[in-house]
Amino acid sequence: MHLLCDPFLEAGHQAGRGDVKRDEPRSSSIRIIGLGNELRGDDAVGLLVARRLRQEVGDRTEVIEAEMVGVDLIALMEGARVTILIDAARSGQSPGTIHRLDASAGPIALQIFPHSSHVLGISEALELARVMGVLPPRVIVYGIEAGNTEAGQALSSPVANALDKVVGQIIQECETCYA
Repeated sequence: MHLLCDPFLEAGHQAGRGDVKRDEPRSSSIRIIGLGNELRGDDAVGLLVARRLRQEVGDRTEVIEAEMVGVDLIALMEGARVTILIDAARSGQSPGTIHRLDASAGPIALQIFPHSSHVLGISEALELARVMGVLPPRVIVYGIEAGNTEAGQALSSPVANALDKVVGQIIQECETCYA
């Protein structure tokens, strides 16, 4: 199911800027949100991680694919006890480098997410949620260093390898949260 994200509309209506693929709402307190642009090579990695996790985590966790969202990210996080975000990072390190940041402890490094294909970047959206008092109690951000983000390109090998590692790390992280 593809729908455009607008926190004020029922599922199935179209409005807003970002394209969101979301499981049916659950009572889950853990929410995984994969971000990116599926048409821009390595920038799709967050979406692809979410897609893979949807098959792995079962009904205990809500998984959302959020393509090109900006401020809508705040509404997608609302109400969760734990939120895990995954997006392409652009800090200048080697493609496939994995960054794990705890945004609950304080602002995340703007150097890791300096640019965004989204209207509003992760760093800005998290800080806006913090100021608004709606940041979930625990927010973990996985950034996978992107290489090629040109339109029409496939995922690069180093980023595909990192995708597999991040899926495993997030599954372990979710198991810890369930305990």
